[in-house]
Amino acid sequence: MRFVGVNSREAMRQVRAALGDEALILANRHTEQGVEILAMAESAAEDGNGGIGESTPRSAEPGRPAAPAPPDPTQAFEAMSARLLEEMRDMRSLLTERNRPESPETLGEKLIQTMLEAGFGQALAEEVVSALPEELARTAALDERALAWLARQLAKRLSGLDDEAAFMDRTGIVALIGPTGVGKTTTTAKLAARYVMSHGTRPVALVTTDSFRIGAHEQLRIYSRLLDVPMYALNADQPVSDLLERMKGKSWVIIDTVGMSQRDHRVIEQVGHLHGGDSPVRLVLLLNAASQPETLEEVVVRYRQAAQAAGGELNDCIITKQDEAGRLAPVLDIVMRHGLRLLFVSHGQRVPEDMVLAEPVALIEQALADRAPLTRPNVRQVAEPAVRNSGNLLGQGRRLAGVLQALRQRLPGFERLEEAWNLLGLPSTIQQQRLEELLSEYPGPGQVQGMMWSERRRVPGESWSMPDVALSPEGTWLALPLLQHRQVAGQKARLEASLERHLIDLHLMSGLPDGETGEWLEQRKLSWCSQVRGSQRVEHAGERLSLASLAGVGEGVSEERCRFRGGPARLSLSTLPVNVALKGSRRGQEHLAAQAWLGEVRDEESSRILGTRYWIAPARLGGESKPLLLTLLQGDVLPQLARRAWQRLDPAELGELRADLKLSMAGGLATVAAHLDLAEDEAAMDLRAELLGLGGGRRRRRDVALLESLIQLFMVRDTIRHLGLGERETG
Repeated sequence: MRFVGVNSREAMRQVRAALGDEALILANRHTEQGVEILAMAESAAEDGNGGIGESTPRSAEPGRPAAPAPPDPTQAFEAMSARLLEEMRDMRSLLTERNRPESPETLGEKLIQTMLEAGFGQALAEEVVSALPEELARTAALDERALAWLARQLAKRLSGLDDEAAFMDRTGIVALIGPTGVGKTTTTAKLAARYVMSHGTRPVALVTTDSFRIGAHEQLRIYSRLLDVPMYALNADQPVSDLLERMKGKSWVIIDTVGMSQRDHRVIEQVGHLHGGDSPVRLVLLLNAASQPETLEEVVVRYRQAAQAAGGELNDCIITKQDEAGRLAPVLDIVMRHGLRLLFVSHGQRVPEDMVLAEPVALIEQALADRAPLTRPNVRQVAEPAVRNSGNLLGQGRRLAGVLQALRQRLPGFERLEEAWNLLGLPSTIQQQRLEELLSEYPGPGQVQGMMWSERRRVPGESWSMPDVALSPEGTWLALPLLQHRQVAGQKARLEASLERHLIDLHLMSGLPDGETGEWLEQRKLSWCSQVRGSQRVEHAGERLSLASLAGVGEGVSEERCRFRGGPARLSLSTLPVNVALKGSRRGQEHLAAQAWLGEVRDEESSRILGTRYWIAPARLGGESKPLLLTLLQGDVLPQLARRAWQRLDPAELGELRADLKLSMAGGLATVAAHLDLAEDEAAMDLRAELLGLGGGRRRRRDVALLESLIQLFMVRDTIRHLGLGERETG
């Protein structure tokens, strides 16, 4: 008999109830319904009918059972044989199903399987999928959008050489290091050839330290003659400084070092000799694409340790012998996890044709295109490689640097928010001085086209007011808001000052402008929109009514997707023409021809009403007002987020913190978190998921989780900087 329960305990309860405590369990498995158990009664063979006999027959006399018919031994044996045969078939089917590779169910599992099939390791696969955006995670479809997201995430983790010319133009010594047979001599010739093609032969020189391998000198000498550049020989135990006098006038020197196993203790000595001179030496590690992942891992770790022990750094690499590798993903996995910068990829012996500049996007596409089915039965049970925990802080530091760089590129003013954070812990007087300097030059020329003026009253429960938020020419909020107490007094004076300094022609306000300000706005035909309360009275059809009472009168315009209180929502908009009275207007200017907008916000899933909003804009703007009122609606969340950030910025944890600096940071963190929550483009989706994976995790409210993640991002950034593993020069 088969029994299905939501868990093992429930299924066993059914077994005991039907077959008793002596039931024989034949098999069990997990199904979509829960746990399925195959069982039979231990006495089934003894009762002669295999447990499948009919119920006891009754006589025609009501309630009186008839005597059971004597069992037929032949029929009982055949029935028992048939049942046992059926059970054997079921067990065989069950065993076959268990040995069949389990198909991944969620999109995350499918993406992990895709990476494993390509040759990427489990550690990197799980790290990437940990940042899977919720927009994609809702579906299990491994479609083009999901694969494009995967390619973007991998490409972001693969750092390349942005500008080959900048690398070549930087004078100094480049030393190629790596195990024996990795292709250092050929790569030395290829690099020299690329340099000669752009800079000529005069500034370059070749150096070899390989005195162990027969013919090593001669091979490089042949290349030097073909390229018409000088070659020098240096003993492996001889410091580079011994040659510097002979190489005066050479601005680019390439050293072909002796190949050593990563396990050779002389590796540290070799790297130490390379750093023995006064000229800086750039170390470049060569990685054989055809090597086993475990070997590559050991090569990177040991050579990096050697560089550190010698007082140097090893951040760059070149992949060699790509043409001999079955798959590209394993070596790319090593490069990404360790945060190395990949300069070039070599794929043959021809000089210089068989070496190209590393292009992360193309390499990732090539790696994902070359996939093979997994031999292990279950993605979730694939054995963890021995190198799972070998990724170091430098790799994480580069990942964090990538997130910070994306925020700088996306949000104008984010660099100033970083500068404000950098003031934490400084003495109060220095904080104040540097904050004054920072804010006096902010925002810069051309950065601002509009302003979202916050309410001129305190945030509930706090002693401060929400800072004002500037809008870029593209309509993006500037990351660092403007403190209210630094603005000039008076509404009209503030708007005039903003027009004079930044040529601002867009004003979003809380509440109607006063009469003087309204006249000033209308005289200059500036764009403006005010979010008002439902109690705001307007004149419509000859009557003076509140906006709330006109909710059913307006003409339906559209329904817009939006976010409200950290969740997806829909905004139903209606509008109607009204006249509004501006307080303090001169006689004859009491009423302004305006357009009233009424919005009803509903939960996207349940259609439950979440709130209503009202806006007033000049009638001359017509439908151009719609994006303005949407921006005002989105700004609703800023005071709440700023209040939460204010409470999270604890001086006991972060060091001395002035109130105005704390408010600048709290407002900035709120603005960035809200922007990322509201943005709908794929770049924002990726950045959002990356942040949530790094910091606060996923919470019920996404904007709050993003705020927590941003605070965590800055704190981890500080920690990594203190360890000396922060962002580095890329030239």
